[in-house]
Amino acid sequence: MADSTESGSRKLLGRLREAMAGDSAGQERLDKITHLIANSMGTEVCSIYLFRDEDTLELCATEGLKTEAVHQTRMRMGEGLVGRVARFGKVVNTPDAPAAKGFRFMPETGEERFSSFLGVPIQRLGEKLGVLVVQSRDPREYLADEVYALEVVAMVLAEMTELGAFVGEGAALSPLHQQPVLLRGGTGQEGTAEGHVWLHEPRVVITNPIADDPHIEQARLNHAVEELRVGVNKMLEMSQNGDKEQLQVLEAYRMFANSKGWMRRMEEDISRGLSAEAAVEKEQSQARARMEQVSDPYLRERLADLDDLSNRMLRILTGQGKETGIDLPADPILVARNIGPAELLEYGRSLRGIVLEEGSVGSHATIVARALAIPLVVHAKRVTTEALNGDHIMVDGDQGVVHLRPDDTVVTAFRDKIAMQAEAQERYASIRDKPATTQDGKEISLVMNAGLMADLPSLPSSGAEGVGLFRTELQFLVRNKMPKRSELVALYSRVLDAAGGKRVVFRTLDIGSDKVLPYMKPTDEPNPALGWRAIRVGLDKPGIMRMQLQALIRAANGRPLTIMFPFVAQAEEYRAARAEVDKTIAREERLGHVLPETLEIGAMLETPSLAFAPQKFFDEVGFLSIGGNDLKQFFFAADRENERVRRRYDTLNASFLSLIERIVERCAISGTPLSFCGEDAGRPVEAVCLAAMGLRTLSMRPASIGPVKSLLLRTNLDDLRKVILDARHRGEQTVRPMVMEWFRQSR
Repeated sequence: MADSTESGSRKLLGRLREAMAGDSAGQERLDKITHLIANSMGTEVCSIYLFRDEDTLELCATEGLKTEAVHQTRMRMGEGLVGRVARFGKVVNTPDAPAAKGFRFMPETGEERFSSFLGVPIQRLGEKLGVLVVQSRDPREYLADEVYALEVVAMVLAEMTELGAFVGEGAALSPLHQQPVLLRGGTGQEGTAEGHVWLHEPRVVITNPIADDPHIEQARLNHAVEELRVGVNKMLEMSQNGDKEQLQVLEAYRMFANSKGWMRRMEEDISRGLSAEAAVEKEQSQARARMEQVSDPYLRERLADLDDLSNRMLRILTGQGKETGIDLPADPILVARNIGPAELLEYGRSLRGIVLEEGSVGSHATIVARALAIPLVVHAKRVTTEALNGDHIMVDGDQGVVHLRPDDTVVTAFRDKIAMQAEAQERYASIRDKPATTQDGKEISLVMNAGLMADLPSLPSSGAEGVGLFRTELQFLVRNKMPKRSELVALYSRVLDAAGGKRVVFRTLDIGSDKVLPYMKPTDEPNPALGWRAIRVGLDKPGIMRMQLQALIRAANGRPLTIMFPFVAQAEEYRAARAEVDKTIAREERLGHVLPETLEIGAMLETPSLAFAPQKFFDEVGFLSIGGNDLKQFFFAADRENERVRRRYDTLNASFLSLIERIVERCAISGTPLSFCGEDAGRPVEAVCLAAMGLRTLSMRPASIGPVKSLLLRTNLDDLRKVILDARHRGEQTVRPMVMEWFRQSR
């Protein structure tokens, strides 16, 4: 850091601290600040605009513009030069504002006298709070030092706004983290939950953004950087035998930790008057702002690395670790940017719900949340910046909606919904032991999906007749290294014990696509959902498949065993996998191990190609299970991870139901048992329509069995099938409207 005379920005920050140290109200503080900035920078105008809602900025204080415009002048995000600064998070510096792109004249402010304009965003870690503006009569472009000084001041204003220094009357001066917030995201796991926020990574609060002594702050920064470097080097030493991707991330950490540019910018920030932690956060905020504008995935990952590294630095400097001393609430709703499956499993069933700022419908966290039957909302933007530990929160996983600090009317409506669901569950309990026999005498077998030992207690209470899908990949995903065969034998044996003699369908390792093992070399495929995954991995890596088959056979220990291979796209893949089973059985017999009493070998039908396989395949396969989630995305060419397209295509589309009907008919010719497994099996209307098309076994999450059975008991499938066929005959794209009308009339 250059040892220079006291900089103008440091003088200004010192005066700002004095202005904010008094007992003045929020509006008075803002007025003092605009006066100080205009005076210090030699400009005729200084104005502060703050957001009154997500899309609207309000002029909250000014020196130089008409005072009557304060709290009256408002603009939308992107409107005018101020709105552009807010939308893009970038500085606008122009000597001729009226001629600049996007200029909007606001006559009520009296700004027509001023030519030059400099606007900088007031933002904190990606959270947009407002815009700081200076203007002058004379046309001039502000110097780089002036721009930098204003950015430093804006950063301090962001910190003080976060700490509630400018609270006053009106929406724009309302305290942060106290108002009700509605967040919309995507459904990761259905269900509703009410509770209190538990932040997976609590926010670091900076209470001293302005430095007392730059030399002391520089020493603190140097000490923190050295501690960070030592920590990164230790992580690298411990991970030398880890996977390549993890090593690349840690190498990126080391690169940033040793970056002279990063260090120089923070030193410069300190020389301008910021504390060490404020300097780190200023760099972090700018990295997050750049991250929003970057589309290149590699650059986004590197900026995310820098963001994570900055978090580590802030925790070193402030001493605010993840362990805050606060106890987990009795009704925790986990809030995080993202979370891995192992970390989520550590929380287990103590969680009432989960809200992720990132995540996806097929992520590891979603898979675990479904296994634990915990309501989950993904893509809830801004939730980590809006929420504080202990905030009241309501999660609607059915609609993908989050109510943070809800008002009384929302609370009442939400609790009514939960109460109605609880009443429905009581009704479902009364039919738990009844067979799912329809009005026209057709019996449907309802089985459950599982993936963890924690799922199995739901088997008797849900009324499920067995486990139609046990996802074996979860035990591989939550570990940092390949599980041992003996560990898998013990696990699968416990699963069969817990099932109490009911049929359990073990799906072999379904990895690849969105489910990449931490210790598996990434393939960097352009379209992983269509790439090297599931049965393709198993056949190319037969050692892994054999190890899992041996574990399943030994776990059965003379009991019936059912094995299903995932993502079979052509008959030859099933035959090759079946041959591996035969070889493993022969080897186990030679070794003297007890063989299963009976052995069923089947396949998941997840690609349209398998629906059109030769009839000989249907004769050979022991059973088939339609993997509805994947089959639908490939049938409609609509990525189920892509929110823009996945909701455009309906399960009750006439074409998709025709495909289901064809599969049912082909299985009937060969006498091949057939089931349907996927989200739609657990949605009552869709499930009953699938049954009307001929499916007699449906596999779903345990909580869905009651609602599905309830509707089946009240439905005549022959009549419903006539409605579906009539809609198809009339050329309807989807049969849903006619089906829903039929249900309404049938009540």
